[in-house]
Amino acid sequence: MDFEIIIIGSDANAYYMARCAHEIYNRKVKVLANKSMSFVNHSSIIEATYDSRLWDSKTFPIALNDYVKNIKANKIVCISSNETYARNLVLNKNKLDKRIVFNYVDLDFLDSLMMKDLFYEKYKDYGFLPKTIVYDLNDELKLDFGFPIIIKPTNVIDFNHIDFEGKKKIYKLNNMEEVNYTLDCFRKSAYKGKLIIQEYIPGDDSALFDGVVYCSSKGKCELFAFAQIGLQEHTSKMVGNAACLINGFSTNGYDKKVIMQFKDFMEKIHFKGLAELDIKYDKRDGKYKILEINARQGRCSYYVTAAGYNLVKLVVDDLVYGKEKDFVLADKEVLLTYVPKKIIKKYVVNERFKKEALTLYKQGKVTNPLVYKKDMPFKRLLFLIRKHFRYYKDFKNGYWKY
Repeated sequence: MDFEIIIIGSDANAYYMARCAHEIYNRKVKVLANKSMSFVNHSSIIEATYDSRLWDSKTFPIALNDYVKNIKANKIVCISSNETYARNLVLNKNKLDKRIVFNYVDLDFLDSLMMKDLFYEKYKDYGFLPKTIVYDLNDELKLDFGFPIIIKPTNVIDFNHIDFEGKKKIYKLNNMEEVNYTLDCFRKSAYKGKLIIQEYIPGDDSALFDGVVYCSSKGKCELFAFAQIGLQEHTSKMVGNAACLINGFSTNGYDKKVIMQFKDFMEKIHFKGLAELDIKYDKRDGKYKILEINARQGRCSYYVTAAGYNLVKLVVDDLVYGKEKDFVLADKEVLLTYVPKKIIKKYVVNERFKKEALTLYKQGKVTNPLVYKKDMPFKRLLFLIRKHFRYYKDFKNGYWKY
């Protein structure tokens, strides 16, 4: 082939994107990251290379150019698995080997999605967002909505690069005592950004929905998928990530009009590339609210491939072959799960969702992004078995409560 694919990252997202590439092109996939992670270790489908320079925006282009100089291909398609690498690609676009191609929005647009204060300010008038305050840690806090509330950092990249006592991905707080303690933890930490303080939309995990969109390099929306989440991860560092979901299904009724509103919104703001929309259904007013937009595929977006639309092929067809495609709604029902069936049986609160999930299990319409039959070396199999059983402990001791 006259092109090469590089997946930049080594997390679960990176693994299943490598899997997507292997499924469609049936050759080893190049994975490049700043460090090794268990998700890509001992894989027979991955050729992994690690370079610590990739994590720094200044040395990123040097590292990437060094890596690709021995690759003989007319085009090199780069797909990031996280915000840091995506931003490094966009920031250094003019410093990279001219063969390198990717589909991300420009830097200002990317920052408006990644920096949550910019996101809520820019899109507050579109009618999709929950009540939100952007809070400076030096200011006095004035809430204009009641408890419980959600607190999360505006600067995800900086937050991910530090550690401190009491650190959680998302904070759900029930009173001012908890709020003051949390704010004090932030003030004592190395985090210097602002915070998002948001009304908590009531509901169990099945009130959460996941949208995946692909908009071509020309800005045309070619695909949208919409899935209901049954469980999210319940550990402090992983909450907000889906543990199981069903594409093409909703216990509220699979409303294509709502989905098309989101599709039209993404085109209206001139988005390009893959994106994941974190959405929650608000039963108080019957509306779907966007919690955030990730300018990349999400940790659970493999369900789009399982539904018949390979994520990597979407990007390659666009950037390598210049194919323009008509819009498609990827609505085939499929269950994606990282967790064992027994976890679904025990912890899914929504009985209708649980029934549908177990039915899809019986029909064989189920996938785990990390479990690939063509990639089962012994050491990787051990990793998967350990991860399978670790979920029982994670959910038993999980901190997240509705």
